Amino acid sequence: MGELGRISVYDALGGGSVADTLLWRKCYGGVMLLIGSTVMWFLFERAGYNFLAFVANTLLLLVVILFFWAKSASLLNRPLPPIPDLDISEESVLVAADEMRVWVNKGLATLHEIAVDGNLRTLIVVAVGLWLVSFIGSLFNFLTLVYIGVLLSLSVPLLYDTFQPQIDEKLIVVHKNMSVVFKKVDLILQNIPTSQKKQKKTE
Repeated sequence: MGELGRISVYDALGGGSVADTLLWRKCYGGVMLLIGSTVMWFLFERAGYNFLAFVANTLLLLVVILFFWAKSASLLNRPLPPIPDLDISEESVLVAADEMRVWVNKGLATLHEIAVDGNLRTLIVVAVGLWLVSFIGSLFNFLTLVYIGVLLSLSVPLLYDTFQPQIDEKLIVVHKNMSVVFKKVDLILQNIPTSQKKQKKTE
C-alpha cells in the first residue's frame, strides 16, 4: 500500500517479472518487448511480409541451425544445443480450460438472454459493445491494434506509477461525472422491458 491508502501499481500488476517489465524496473525486458513488437509490426504492416511465410521461414531456419549444431557437436565433442524438455503439465491445461469454460458459459448465458428470454436491455448493451468494437476495428487493423496495446502497456503503468496522486485526482472527477451519466442510462434501460416471457406471464 502506498500513501493515503493508495494501492501500489506494482502489486496491482501482480508483481514478479511482468510488473518489472511493464514498469521498466527491468529495462532489458521492456526494451526487448518494445523492439520485438516494433519489428513484428513493421514486417507485417509496412513491409507487407506474410505472417505464415514468416513463421515457416523462422522455424525452418531454427531447425536447420539446431540440426547442424547437433551434428557438429557430436563430431567436435562440443555440448549439444541447450534445449530444455518442454512439457505442458496437465494442471496448467485444466486451469486454462476451466477459465475458458467460465467465459464460454458467460457468453452462452448472454446469448440465451437475448435469443430465448428476449431480453431487450441485454440486446442493447451487447449491440452497443459490438458496434464499438466494429468502429475501433474500422480505424485500425488487428495487428496495429495489438501493437498499440503493447505500447500502452509499456507506457500507461509507468506514467500512472510516476504521477499517481495527480492522476487519481483527475480520475475521481471523471468517475463522478460518469456515474451521473451511467445512472441516467440505467434509468432509461430500466424502463425497457427485460423479457417477453415476463410480459406474457403478467398478462
